[in-house]
Amino acid sequence: MLRAFALSVAILLGMPFGAAAQTPPMPIPDAPSVGASNYILMDFHTGEILADKASDEPRDPASLTKIMTAFVVFSEIEAGHISLADEVLVSERAWRAPGSRMFIEVDTRVTVDDLLHGMIIQSGNDASVALAEHVAGTEEAFAALMNQYAAELGLRNTQYTNAAGLPHADHYSSAADTARLVQALIDRFPSFYGYYSQRSFTWNDIQQPNRNRMLWQDPSVDGVKTGYTKAAGYCLATSAERDGMRLISVILGADSPNARIDQTTALLNYGYRFFETHQLYAADEAIETARIWRGGQDTVPLGLARDLRVTVPVRAFDRLEANLSVANPMEAPLEAGTPLGELTVTLDDEVIATEAIIALETVEEAGFVGRLIDGIRLRMQ
Repeated sequence: MLRAFALSVAILLGMPFGAAAQTPPMPIPDAPSVGASNYILMDFHTGEILADKASDEPRDPASLTKIMTAFVVFSEIEAGHISLADEVLVSERAWRAPGSRMFIEVDTRVTVDDLLHGMIIQSGNDASVALAEHVAGTEEAFAALMNQYAAELGLRNTQYTNAAGLPHADHYSSAADTARLVQALIDRFPSFYGYYSQRSFTWNDIQQPNRNRMLWQDPSVDGVKTGYTKAAGYCLATSAERDGMRLISVILGADSPNARIDQTTALLNYGYRFFETHQLYAADEAIETARIWRGGQDTVPLGLARDLRVTVPVRAFDRLEANLSVANPMEAPLEAGTPLGELTVTLDDEVIATEAIIALETVEEAGFVGRLIDGIRLRMQ
């Protein structure tokens, strides 16, 4: 049996619900029409898609591939398998990698840290191959690792054959998968994400600027990666944060470097102008206190295992409502983290988020007398 508590989010958050409800809603226009063949605009915290076009279509990702290359390397560092200080012997294959280069020399040793700078900032294909060989022995084995991580992340329209993004018939990704990969990278590796905002890097006495011109054009942008091949067109994955709201955009198949900048700017401005993201509840915050029977205590706090955020149109916050349904009766013993119900958030009667409600504390079973008394009380309910 479920017992429902109809709770207004505005009241739970201490908002002046009545006054806020008088604010008229803002009309939300359609997303801007941009010329790229594929694109997506997504909220980082909620995964809400604000605009897209053929975002699940597999495409040649060009150097956006290096986002996954970095993800694998960061994962290996975090696992303790390699370190930033490791010195990597540059192979002839890495040295001969075609396309954009960091300009490492064959048979020299370069640290993993420097190679990451060269790959992320300078888009060095040579650095990408050197990192792949250091992690997995060969670039082919590294590509297999990339595909394992893609599967774990649920990237259904992605497959890799190399670490640099060179064209291959079996090498592809989608705008949506790339956005999810960026989301995972920022979430899991915040200490490494700073590489993507650095504007230049010098190696072998050659200074190269970051190819992501958005870093100069928009101060809220702090990443991520450009890409280009003749088959892929001009590509750009971008992340920006304004007033605590982080958006991710991915452009695939733009006609020129300027076009991908203009299209990204249009998407970001649309997202920040017409949408907003709110944290409604924090992880481990007590949302409700429920009666528990046969326990060493009479009540147990209920909450969420993770923060709950929602992305909604501007001026829509006061129209949010939350409904909490929890199991009744609850009986001890009860472990912290046990699912006990569900929190549903609606906007104008449309469900926009659901999260499991859990016990925030462990409740031990009461002694014999306490259990006996509560048993009698339960039968009287």
